[in-house]
Amino acid sequence: MFALRVVNRFQKIVGFDRSMALASSALTALVPVSIILGTVFGHYDAAEQIIKRYNLTGAGAEAVSSLFSPAEETSASVGILGIVFLTISVLSFTRAAQRLFEQAWELKPLSVRNTRNGLWWILTLGCYAVVITVLSALLGGHALGLAAVVCEVPVTAAFLVWSGWVLSAKRIGWPDLIPFGVTGAVLTAAYSVGASIYMPRLFNSSAARYGVMGAVFALISALFTAMLALVASAALGREVRDELRRIRAGDRPTDREVRRQWDAVVEQARSRWRTVRKQVSHRQPKDSRH
Repeated sequence: MFALRVVNRFQKIVGFDRSMALASSALTALVPVSIILGTVFGHYDAAEQIIKRYNLTGAGAEAVSSLFSPAEETSASVGILGIVFLTISVLSFTRAAQRLFEQAWELKPLSVRNTRNGLWWILTLGCYAVVITVLSALLGGHALGLAAVVCEVPVTAAFLVWSGWVLSAKRIGWPDLIPFGVTGAVLTAAYSVGASIYMPRLFNSSAARYGVMGAVFALISALFTAMLALVASAALGREVRDELRRIRAGDRPTDREVRRQWDAVVEQARSRWRTVRKQVSHRQPKDSRH
């Protein structure tokens, strides 16, 4: 019954689509932010951080360096248009993360009315990234960086709980977010270990085949996997919170309730499948249908 509710919750928030939306928004914000930071702070190199993080060599390292480095013949100054684009990209990412919590906890959308909290969250996200980078640099040189991963778990859990609290405009109490924070931290740690093994091969093979675009494909794949873990944690954390409340209240699901949940999961899966089939059929060339 609990597993069915988690799957149902994941489908309700359109988990895979939400993960791709978050990954796309993150990529759109990551590249300009990295370039501008490298321009303003000359010692910061986002490409070098990614190369070290995934131990990239050869074509993968060259493609990442090209992706995050402005052309030599172009001006490195940051204009007004660049600042505007950067602001729009960052706010788009914050609203995508905000919608995740609003959908998972069934809250009324605030959209741009929560912009101030979104900006505050972005600043804290930057601090969190610095802490994770420092931990990885100090402890990440041994056995797949397991020591760093273990130390990152409580930091990530605290950050995720705070993220849900601030992006929901404090409409979700932090005790209700603890299951999400713990689940998200554990899944993020598992992703980090898996990425250390698989991502170097993905970056190198994609870059060798497609050049800089291969690095983009690999980066969006890495971000999608990370965001999928985050979305799944939101669905699981919400249901864990509800399950704990049911246990304290002594509620036990009836056979009819179990059957209703199962029917809802099956119907949502069929609906998604029908939508995908319809989209594929519309995209097929007309002469291929004959």
